[in-house]
Amino acid sequence: MRIVISIVLALAALAVQAQSYPSKPVRVIVPFPPGQAADIFARMVAERLATKWGQGVAVENRAGGGGITGMMAGKQATPDGYTLIVGTSGTLGVNPNIYTTIPYDPLKDFAPASNIFIAPLVLVAHPSFAPNDVKALVTLAKAQPGSINFASAGPGTAQHMTGELFKHRAGVDLVHVPYKGSGPGMTDLIGGQVPIMFDSLASAMPHIKSGRIKILAVTTAERAPQLPEVPTVAEAGYPGYAGVGWSGFVLPAGTPREIVEKVSADTQAVLREPETAKRIIDRGGVPDPSTPQQYTDFIRGEIAKWGEVARIAKVKLD
Repeated sequence: MRIVISIVLALAALAVQAQSYPSKPVRVIVPFPPGQAADIFARMVAERLATKWGQGVAVENRAGGGGITGMMAGKQATPDGYTLIVGTSGTLGVNPNIYTTIPYDPLKDFAPASNIFIAPLVLVAHPSFAPNDVKALVTLAKAQPGSINFASAGPGTAQHMTGELFKHRAGVDLVHVPYKGSGPGMTDLIGGQVPIMFDSLASAMPHIKSGRIKILAVTTAERAPQLPEVPTVAEAGYPGYAGVGWSGFVLPAGTPREIVEKVSADTQAVLREPETAKRIIDRGGVPDPSTPQQYTDFIRGEIAKWGEVARIAKVKLD
């Protein structure tokens, strides 16, 4: 009887805690520098959550080590709901597959709450590059294996891994040229030093509009709302192909489930606000609200997908 009473009292205490949450300021750890997509969209949502909660929501950038530094700071935080971590396609989906040892487990050490956004990636080319679509690119690549370079924002990034996934699915031999970020890669693409690039839509869009580069396809499962006239890679004959960047909120493992559910519900509500959704789309993203279970399943699927790509492409960063 005492055990039953103790359990009931504990559950009641958790319910009260969730109802009063948050009762003090919340911090959001972004494992990358200011200005990147994960930071930009996290700040948008943090701003709206602060209004919704009536509490301060401060964004803290903890860059370094391919996002590992920030993820470790989140892992080691008190699991009371007052530290949210922005997990990304790189830190949660790719890193576990490209580092021999990594000091955190994406699903055991964190409690997924909700994704925030999907970042469509695009396959773009210099205007002088002959192919104007994916089929023409594949035809040329098969006729001239190993002769076409593709740029990315760096080894192990979503852009790089999406390119490797394309090579695998299309059965072509393209040569990866990694850069230290999208900016330098895009500069060389515009200058004609590399013929094609996998990049984020947010980074590439201004140059697509100006005509300095051309777009061959988007890498999302469905056409991007910003470019509804541009076909997907999947439409070119590779059904199921999808490679995107993404970021969402996770909390330290052990955070009370009721608080994780509240963070998720409130994040979903904010992402469904027309004004917030428009701001994200205008910056090149797509809002992607999800329940804790949906986000957990999504992360698990991303780990499996990028694990296969890393193995086939022999991508290791140790």
